[in-house]
Amino acid sequence: MRVTGRLLLVLIAAFASLGAMSQQRAEQPASNEEIRVGNVMPYSGPLSEFGAIGQAEAAYFDMINARGGINGRRIRFITRDDNSDPATALELTRNLVETEDVHLMFGSFGTPGNLATRWYLNERKIPQLFVASGDEELSKAKAFPWTMGWQPSFRSEGRIYANYIQAYYPRKKIVVLWQNDQFGRMLYKGIQEGLGDLNRHVLVDIAFDIADEHLDGHVSILKRAGADIFVFLGVPSTASKVIKLAASFNWHPVFIVNDASASIANAMAPAGLENSAGVISAAFLKDPSDPAWKDDPAMKDWFAFMDKYHRVESTNNSAALYGYAAAEALTQVLKQCGDDFSRENIMRQAASLRDYHPSVALPNIRMNTSPNNYLPIRQMRLVQFDGRSWQPFGEVIETAFTEGAAR
Repeated sequence: MRVTGRLLLVLIAAFASLGAMSQQRAEQPASNEEIRVGNVMPYSGPLSEFGAIGQAEAAYFDMINARGGINGRRIRFITRDDNSDPATALELTRNLVETEDVHLMFGSFGTPGNLATRWYLNERKIPQLFVASGDEELSKAKAFPWTMGWQPSFRSEGRIYANYIQAYYPRKKIVVLWQNDQFGRMLYKGIQEGLGDLNRHVLVDIAFDIADEHLDGHVSILKRAGADIFVFLGVPSTASKVIKLAASFNWHPVFIVNDASASIANAMAPAGLENSAGVISAAFLKDPSDPAWKDDPAMKDWFAFMDKYHRVESTNNSAALYGYAAAEALTQVLKQCGDDFSRENIMRQAASLRDYHPSVALPNIRMNTSPNNYLPIRQMRLVQFDGRSWQPFGEVIETAFTEGAAR
């Protein structure tokens, strides 16, 4: 999925068009009856598996409204399908602002689409909150004070895997299969930063497109390289195929997958639980398909929510849980707003979170923000799949160090 050149054109066009737009006051009078929240998701296209995030968010706000709303106001969640296209994301976002008159944009998915809309939203002073991307470019508080990330950064996550390799396998050979887009590129960049001099142990890295039909050839090449460690950076549906392929080739390296792919229901089980045993990842949210959480009160609330407000075929979708957690965090921000739902106050409250713990986050994972810190969640936990459940090991990781490269 090559979007870099097209994205640049989209950003240039968006920036150039700002001067021609009619001036609009940044401050929208808040309705006494509703809070209008805009959102853009890939409900169709190559990344449609992540549309579950937006569906869960819509269901969460249905639940909040059924309970009386927030400070007497209902949430009107308006979500649109951008088909993973940044130009469409920009067009839809402008419509949500100029026609639907949303108070804020929340949780829109993906790096390209959020970068495409960032200039426009900051020029208009529209909060772009808790974007569903771990790209650090979307957490630049000084340069873009109306845009805030949510999850741990992709580069930090990559450095965590590099630090793990340094600590446990400092002399082992490595191969990497990474998704050829900004998401995969930033994860791999973090690994390269973290490995430093140990990058010499990376024998082969292969970039693949999201619709790549040659995964078997890629995995075969990586196996023949003779490496001890296989790092996969991509989406769950591809991770399951790759794990299954490696097993079919009778190849059993130390297997590392990124957090977005570390879902028992969406990756480990489809690949075969026996094939997936031993997989390493890093996480910040609980996995709804992990039996370790069956008696956890927060997860019981999750399943009750899914049963009442979001009836779908599977309640074990990690992307849906991500949406639930993000919507819960936005609800906290809106509660802090009191009776002032001006855009300035929404942004002020988003930048004032102190040790907030999303109910479905792993223990000791906290959200903290300030006017200078727009990356709310920085902590992750290394986990290993034992064929049934994710087993945490080591401490909660706040930061991951680099070696031989600047942060």
